[in-house]
Formats: sequence, structure tokens, C-alpha cells
Amino acid sequence: MVIAQVKAEHGKSVTRDSAALTVMTDLTKVKAVVTAPSLSLLEAEQIMIRQGVRMLFVVNAAPAFEGLITDTDLHGEKPMRLVAERGSHFDELTVGDVMTGISSLDAIDFDLLKRATVGDLIATLERFGRNHLLVVERQSGTDACSVCGIVSRAQIERQTGLVVQTTHIASTFAEVERALF
Repeated sequence: MVIAQVKAEHGKSVTRDSAALTVMTDLTKVKAVVTAPSLSLLEAEQIMIRQGVRMLFVVNAAPAFEGLITDTDLHGEKPMRLVAERGSHFDELTVGDVMTGISSLDAIDFDLLKRATVGDLIATLERFGRNHLLVVERQSGTDACSVCGIVSRAQIERQTGLVVQTTHIASTFAEVERALF
């Protein structure tokens, strides 16, 4: 399975004033790269390398979305801490051990994103220290929502040529929404 890279329209450059939708990976048009929580970290890294991505969606057998794992998760502090705590080896860790679970992920409502600019997204990512933001769409008449897209710091940098500095970490979805608008 391959995940395409979003490209700016030919001849049109992406700037801070461009519509935020120009940098969103639309999961209704691009198939997400997925992994299982039981996969080893080494296998997950190989999938990322083969697919040219820095993030995988973690799904269970149902399949239901459980969270995300990024290249930062693979090489960050958490795997090393788990190795030390468990007295194990890195190659024994699984995606489920270090992924960011769905309850800890930040998301932007699709309706808000439609009114935002790339500059709004940059400010949000920088303010909250995020590399990725999920884009969710509410199912009409229910509280349920589905992940319809992803905004990536790396994608914004590729399309704009700007560097997005991430430092602070937000703790709630409401904080991310406040930063956006």
C-alpha cells in the first residue's frame, strides 16, 4: 500500500495565506498507511521507510483506529525507558508499547479547517509542539466522528519551504481549537 504526497497545484505556490486544505492529506483520496499494535518497532520502522512516511495509523483487527506511531516515537525517550524498566531489548517492543493512543491525540474539526489558513496551522503546530494533527469530521446527527485527514509539519514544510518550530505540547483538543481560531 502506498501513501501519496499531497502536491500544490502546478504553478501555484503554497504560502501562509493559502487555504489550510492545500496542506491536508485527504484520507478520502489517499489510503492511510497502517500497522497493528502487535508489530515490532523494527518492523514498523521498515514500513515507514518503504512507504516514505513518518507516521503510521495503528488499527486493530476489527479494524478500529487505536492511535498513531511516528518516527519520533520509535527513536524517542519512551522506548529506552521501557527497555530499562522491563529489563528487555529494543527489538522486543511493539507498536502498542509506544504508540500514542487515540485518547491522547489532537484533532481539528474539518469544518474549522475549511476556514483556516496554512499560517493558522503553522501557529497551532508551533504553539502546541505537534508534528501531526488529525482532521476529524462529525457524523451527521451523532456524536461519532471519523478521521478524514491529517496535517503534517513535514508536509507543510515541503509545500511552503518554511521551517515549523515545535516546542510546547498542548494537553487538550480545546487548546488546539483555541490556537487555531
